[in-house]
Amino acid sequence: MAVNPHDDEQRLIREAQRGSLAAFNTLVLRYQDRAYTIAYRIMSNEADAADMTQDAFITAYRRLDTYRGGSFRAWLVRIVTNTCYDELRRRKRRPATSLEDMPGAELDDGPPLPDNTPTPEQITQQGELNRAIQNCIEALGDAQRIILILSDIEGLSYQEVAAAAGVKVGTVKSRLSRARVSVRDCLQAFQELLPETYRLNTTDTLD
Repeated sequence: MAVNPHDDEQRLIREAQRGSLAAFNTLVLRYQDRAYTIAYRIMSNEADAADMTQDAFITAYRRLDTYRGGSFRAWLVRIVTNTCYDELRRRKRRPATSLEDMPGAELDDGPPLPDNTPTPEQITQQGELNRAIQNCIEALGDAQRIILILSDIEGLSYQEVAAAAGVKVGTVKSRLSRARVSVRDCLQAFQELLPETYRLNTTDTLD
C-alpha cells in the first residue's frame, strides 16, 4: 500500500521534533528549492538568497516545537519570508526582485502573457517585457511586493499568505489589490510590449 505523502511528511516532522537530524535533512531536501526561490525573489541576489535560506532552515529546526500541525509548507514559508523581511529592515533598503521567468498571467486576472518565443523578435520582446515587469515590481514597497510574490508567483492561498506575512486575510487582499493595480499602471509605460488585452482602453486608438 502506497504511503500517503502527507502522512510521511508528518512522520518526518515528528521524528525531527524528537531530535532526528536525518529526518529534518529529508524535509530540507524537499523544500530547499522552494525556500531558495522565495528568498531569491525577495532579495534578488544569489548569495543573499542562499544565506537567507540557510538561516531560515536553522530557525525552522530550532522552532520545530512551535509547529502545531497544518500546512508545513506554509509554516516554513512564513519563516523564510520573515527571515528575508528582517534582513531588509536591518539594511533599511528596498531590494531588487528578479523575476526573469515570471509568467505574466500571475500578475492579475485575464489571459496569460505569451510564453512561446519561436522567433528572435519575440524572444527580444519577451525579455524586455520581463524586465519591465521586474522593474514595476521592484517599485512596490516591501509589504506589497512580498504579498504579490507569495500570492501571484508562489501560488499560496490568501490564508497561507496571511500566515506567512503575519497579517490578516483582509490585509492580504487589500495589499494584493493595490500591488496589482500599481504594477498594471506601471506597465502602461511599456505599451508597445504589452498584449492588447493588457493595454488601457485609452490606448485602444493607438496602433
